This record gives sequence, C-alpha cells and structure tokens, in this order.
Amino acid sequence: MDYTTDSAPYLSLFAAVSYGVSSMAMVFINKAVLMQYSNSMTLLTFQQLMTTLLIRFGSVTGYTKARGFNIETAKKLLLVSLFYNANVAFALASLKGVNIPMYIAIKRLTPLAVLIAGFFYGKGKPTTQVTLSVLLTAAGVVIAALGDFSFDLFGYSMAFTSVFFQTMYLVLVEKSGAEDGLSSVEIMFYNSILSLPFLLFLIIATGEFPSSMAMLFAKSTSISFLVLLLLSLVMGIVLNYTMFLCTIVNSALTTTIVGVLKGVGSTTLGFVLLGGVQVRALNVTGLVINTAGGVWYSLAKYQQKRNKLPKLMTDVETHRK
Repeated sequence: MDYTTDSAPYLSLFAAVSYGVSSMAMVFINKAVLMQYSNSMTLLTFQQLMTTLLIRFGSVTGYTKARGFNIETAKKLLLVSLFYNANVAFALASLKGVNIPMYIAIKRLTPLAVLIAGFFYGKGKPTTQVTLSVLLTAAGVVIAALGDFSFDLFGYSMAFTSVFFQTMYLVLVEKSGAEDGLSSVEIMFYNSILSLPFLLFLIIATGEFPSSMAMLFAKSTSISFLVLLLLSLVMGIVLNYTMFLCTIVNSALTTTIVGVLKGVGSTTLGFVLLGGVQVRALNVTGLVINTAGGVWYSLAKYQQKRNKLPKLMTDVETHRK
C-alpha cells in the first residue's frame, strides 16, 4: 500500500483509533450474543461468510479494489487464516466462561508475546523504553488479574491459548502485508475464504451443526437477538478490516498496545455491564499500572518515529542528488 508522507500520520492514527473502538464494541456484542446463543463456532462461520460475500460484492460493483483470487497468494496466507480463526475461536469459547474484565486482562498479555516473537522472525531489538513499557503493561495485567480471580479453568485456558494464536496471527499479517504488498481488504478477503472450509469442518466435528441451526431458527422470533446477531456480523467485518489496517500501517506491536489501551475502557464497563464483577483495590491498581505502561509506550514510539524522520529525509535527499 502506498501512502504519502503527509497522509501517513493521519492514516496511522485513524487505523489505531478505529481498531480500538471496534474491538471494544465487538467484545460486548459477542458476549451479549453468546449469552443467548452458545454456538461460538457457528457464529464465527457466519461472520466469515458475511465478510466474503460483502467483499466480493464490493469488488464486483467497484466499491472495493481487490485483485482476483490467486492460488499462490492463498498458499502464503494459509497460516494467517488458520491462526486468525484459532485466535477468534478460542477467544469466543473463553467468553462463555470468563467475565469481560478478566478476559481482557488475559488478552493484554499479547503485547509481551508479540515482542518476544519479534526476536524469532528477525524484526530487530526494540528500544529499551519500548521494552520496559510493554513489560510494565504486562505487570499491570498480572496485578489486575490477581485482584479478581473468579477462576474458571476452561475459560482461562481458552483465553491463554487465544493469546498464543493472536500473537502468531499478528506477526504473520505484518509480514504478509509488508512482503507481498497486499492491502487490508485483500488480506481480509483471503482470510475469510480460506477460513470457511476449516470452520465448516469444526462445526460438524464438534457437533454444533445441525443443532446450532435449529437453535438459531428458534431464536429468530426475538427481535433483540436478531439485532445483536446482525451487529455481530457487521462488527466482525469492521473489526477484521481495522485490525489488518492497523497492523499493516503501524505494526503488530502497535495493534496489540491499542488493544491494551482500549481494554481499560472495556474493563471499566465490564464491571457493570453483562454481569459485572466486584471492584477490588488490587485490581484497580493493576489497571492504573497497565495504563501507565501504555502511555509510556506511546511516548516512546512517538519519540522513535521523530528520531527516524530526519534520517529518512536525509536519505531521500541523498538519493535525489
């Protein structure tokens, strides 16, 4: 994707903010749907099917610019699709047994995992301030979680597994966007198509289908449920797009840090919405530490970009001469 120097900062900000807002909304919408409709795999299948159809419709009508399906590109993105769907599937499964504040607390461990993964795929060593800020953010997560552990073994194991797959997924998305020159819409299109056979196999193998369809038809008389389901399908597309966009325009680590920061608001709302939990001093202390780490990271990345800009301009001038 090509961006001008003037528009790049605004695009980076838009990508980060839009991902944060859509991600926050999606947690509550999915939780509300799963409280009435427990078939998480079927819900994810519907979201991916809707994404595929809408992108294809937009491509045919000219509203979206996406190249046609290519087998070689699909092979390169196969792991991205598998990791993405594993991440979302385990996350949805964890929401059935873990309340929103604790779910978000566990998911906030992803930035540290992404930082560690960066060493293995050769991204380079981050600055000391970036490393310390991510560690502080993770420490805040642990303290907050220790302050309110209504332990659910299944739910927590699903959430931790989701953290692993989200880390692998974000790193692969960043690499595929940088190396293959794919736009966020194109990656989302390939991801949704490649995920459908995998998800269809899962809903049959786990026994969700056809009972999930029978439950869906039974719920179809409820207007409130249909509205929530429609919101879930639409927000699934929005979240996919903004997550891919934020990862390509910024970085995998930035995407996860945005997720950490939006989690502060989600955690606060989670105490009072959809079955809130008891507020404890240790939990609040952890959230404050977590927020401080996120702000520190943001300042460190801003300073890092400012230091790189003069060098970039110098290199451009040298090349022109």
